[in-house]
Amino acid sequence: MNLPKPTETSAATILVVDDDGFMRMQLRVYLQKEGHRVELAENGEEALAKFAEIKPEVVLMDAMMPVMDGFACCQALMEIYQNPSPLILMITGLEDEASVDRAFEAGAIDYVTKPIHWAVLRQRVKRLLYQSRLQHQLESVNQMLELLAKVDQLTQLANRRQLELFLDTEWPEAIREQYPFSILLCDIDYFKNYNDHYGHQGGDDCLQQVAKALTKVVHRPKDLAARYGGEEFLIALPNTDLQGAIHIGEDIQAEITRLAIPHVQSTIADRVTLSIGCASTIPPLGSDWGKLVGAADQYLYDAKAQGRNRLVSGRWGEEAMG
Repeated sequence: MNLPKPTETSAATILVVDDDGFMRMQLRVYLQKEGHRVELAENGEEALAKFAEIKPEVVLMDAMMPVMDGFACCQALMEIYQNPSPLILMITGLEDEASVDRAFEAGAIDYVTKPIHWAVLRQRVKRLLYQSRLQHQLESVNQMLELLAKVDQLTQLANRRQLELFLDTEWPEAIREQYPFSILLCDIDYFKNYNDHYGHQGGDDCLQQVAKALTKVVHRPKDLAARYGGEEFLIALPNTDLQGAIHIGEDIQAEITRLAIPHVQSTIADRVTLSIGCASTIPPLGSDWGKLVGAADQYLYDAKAQGRNRLVSGRWGEEAMG
């Protein structure tokens, strides 16, 4: 994957912290000439308040100041803002090794010494901005890759991996809290016939329309709609009893009916229909969610055996665990 090069020279918001008024003005004039927006603070305490207000991309911090010096302010900023950490470039007249070590220990990324060599300052600010923007770019890419790993690309629903992670998290909570948990397993009736007649592109379009219908109905934050495999979809409904799950299943079928997707190869209707198996339980201690999914799968089988385009439901409990 090729990443576009970050624009290190584009404008940034920079906070200059220095108790010397003349130095503050010099820094502001120089940085504004570079195209940056510059805010000023006279000491560490003022810098903390200003940072919270403007969230600058870079901080130029004088080391020696009254009220709160640059070392203490730098450390405080690092403790308050950890993700991401502030980019702090320490400005100091102290060239001894101990002061430099102290600046880095406090969290500074780099330093320049007084009197300031402006070309050096310019390059170090550019480098900080480049590294910062590259890091943000990489984080965005990683977030996108993580999302892609959890989403079925055709339907944009959760994929099997995300579903299993979800159930692994929610099922133990349902056991602890002893609230009901329901599963809907949905299957598009005669989908092979649909694919054979309309082609794979037509089949993909059908799957996408059904997925949108599920998303329209299944919208509570705790619920999850996933593509379970092929033309099967699974709806996980934490804290939902059997009657609530049946209601959601009926709403899904009503939405599919409203779409009226043509299906001339169906033997039960001239449009796309769903068969749904619905299982619900208050999870017994020591149980696993796979048994509830298995119960929903059996009810789905019963729905197909009874003629399709229907919902068959039931409760699953301790007697079914063996």
